[in-house]
Amino acid sequence: MDFTIVIDSLPSLLKAALMTIFLSGVSIIISLFIGFFTALIRVAKVKIAYGIVSAYISIIRGTPLLVQIFVIYYGLPQIGITLEPIPSGILALSLNAGAYLSESFRASILAVDKGQMEASMSMGMTYWQALRRIILPQSLRIAIPTLSNSFITLIKDTSLVSVITVTELLQMSSLIIAINFEPLTIYLVAAAIYWVIISFFTALLDRLERNSSKHLAR
Repeated sequence: MDFTIVIDSLPSLLKAALMTIFLSGVSIIISLFIGFFTALIRVAKVKIAYGIVSAYISIIRGTPLLVQIFVIYYGLPQIGITLEPIPSGILALSLNAGAYLSESFRASILAVDKGQMEASMSMGMTYWQALRRIILPQSLRIAIPTLSNSFITLIKDTSLVSVITVTELLQMSSLIIAINFEPLTIYLVAAAIYWVIISFFTALLDRLERNSSKHLAR
């Protein structure tokens, strides 16, 4: 491995890594809202919206993320909706992760003992009050492990937005390789940076899971 190339390339790769972190962070936040509210609609079986949400989840889970990115960036302009590369990437990542998070949230809500809902409503709470005060706090703790997997997958999936010219870590690696013709060296460095980013997020999520487990144990 030529360490001179590594040292020369590292500033550009680290700058591109910031874009990867930005894409991941924004997409995670948006996908959490999408996943949470679509899960509530499916659990409560809200009329009309339930069918729309179910179709959305089926389509997203049944098609590759790369195709979704192409549809949003290259397809939507044909119907008058044009988005820049970064918003297109964020939208695709958020919609994709949101569909999987919806399933995680829904499963965690259904995992809470049904008797708790019945007991809450017998005490005079409405369905939505019982859901908000009793069921959701418990379901969120149950969902944390599966949410962690979805977030890690999302971070790795940011590499796919390089196909629409977003200069994140993988795209920058390709640009550097086109100059110095050292693919093994550059890709190994990029892989190491991805590993550091994912390890950092994993540690944070593991700590959150431990803290929530301790709180639940009390």
